[in-house]
Amino acid sequence: MKQLSDNDILEMVGIEYAPDDNATKRAVRSQLKLSHRIPVPAQPTPEHVTIDLHNKTVEEAWGDIMSAAQSGAKSANIITGASGVLHQLFPQWARESILTPYIIDFHAINNGSFFVRFHHKK
Repeated sequence: MKQLSDNDILEMVGIEYAPDDNATKRAVRSQLKLSHRIPVPAQPTPEHVTIDLHNKTVEEAWGDIMSAAQSGAKSANIITGASGVLHQLFPQWARESILTPYIIDFHAINNGSFFVRFHHKK
C-alpha cells in the first residue's frame, strides 16, 4: 500500500492540508491567544448566607464558617442542630478563636441555630 503524501491528500480533499504537528498547534494557540487565561467574572457577594452543619465534621464545619466569614457576607444563619459537638463549639469559636475578629455579634435563633453578623469587606 502506498503511503499518502501531503500533495496526495491535497488533491483528494481539494483544500489546503495542515499537518498535525506541535509547531502548527503552537502557532494556532498563539494566534488565538490561548496561552492567556480568561478571567472569571467576579461573583457578587451575598448579603446573607445559610450554613447547614448537619452531618459535617468539626473540620468541615470550621472551614464552612471561616469561608462565610471571609467571603464578605454581612450575616449568616448557622444551623448546628440542637445537640452535639458543633452546637457547643460554635459559641467558643465565635468568642475565643481566629474567627472572633470577623464577628460583630451573634445570638441563638432557636435551640439549634445561630444568627451571626460579620464585619464585611469594603
